[in-house]
Amino acid sequence: MNPGELIRAALAEDIGSGDVTSCLTIPEKLRTEGTIVCHAPGVLAGIDICRKVFRTLDKSIRFKPMKLDGSRVRQGTRAAILSGPARSILTAERTALNFLCRLSGIATLTARFVREVKGTGTRILDTRKTTPGWRALEKYAVRCGGGRNHRKGLYDMVLIKDNHIAAAGSVRAALARCRNRRLDVEVEVKTMAELREALDAGARLIMLDNMDLGRMRRAVKLARGKAKLEASGGMNLTRVRSVARTGVDYISVGALTHSAPALDISLELTTTRSLDRQTTQPLLRF
Repeated sequence: MNPGELIRAALAEDIGSGDVTSCLTIPEKLRTEGTIVCHAPGVLAGIDICRKVFRTLDKSIRFKPMKLDGSRVRQGTRAAILSGPARSILTAERTALNFLCRLSGIATLTARFVREVKGTGTRILDTRKTTPGWRALEKYAVRCGGGRNHRKGLYDMVLIKDNHIAAAGSVRAALARCRNRRLDVEVEVKTMAELREALDAGARLIMLDNMDLGRMRRAVKLARGKAKLEASGGMNLTRVRSVARTGVDYISVGALTHSAPALDISLELTTTRSLDRQTTQPLLRF
């Protein structure tokens, strides 16, 4: 699903037949100004998606980003300012913030993993463990945090996993069936015997699945100059540096997209102005 379709679907899901609260409590001609504020440190991602949500609902809303995606933010950082019809802004608020908070949370967690492996030469990768329909956006957020994308889906890379190996009969047999394909080929191994079999069969990219640190070190020595290695399985911030120091080329982290906490970001309305009366009054934070 492309971002435009996702935005329209998200707005339709939330609004349904109409925002009854805003329509009942807010005068139709009331205009407002507001600020999108970060309440925790992190890395911003999704500010343009946030803008598109507001503008999809009402093109008269003015939205000015104060920070770009990939920017590091602190508590109190103003990410954007906006103005327009109060009803429209409050109707789009939650959907816009859902995108921004979710994507910024992914970027922030990714940046923490990237920081943990700094200096080792190991790269942090994402996985396909993404929210259905959100994959393109969540993988974009990983890039904002300094991580790299693995495959986009089942179509752009060959990744031979344990069930493929079981069905094919062996690591060698599975790899043989993938020769002469114009796609990158990676094979997952769980044991040193499978690693040797993959190397003997000419594998150039190998995933080490749930190996302990000792076996990873042996794998790195065995594969040096022959294949790139990716470590996978149970990666967290506590152990990721130890894994990187074994010498693996990549570490894939499913948690980047399936377990990232949302970054705390809110919309704070500052003033309102009636089109009939040029007056202003402060509003409470939403």
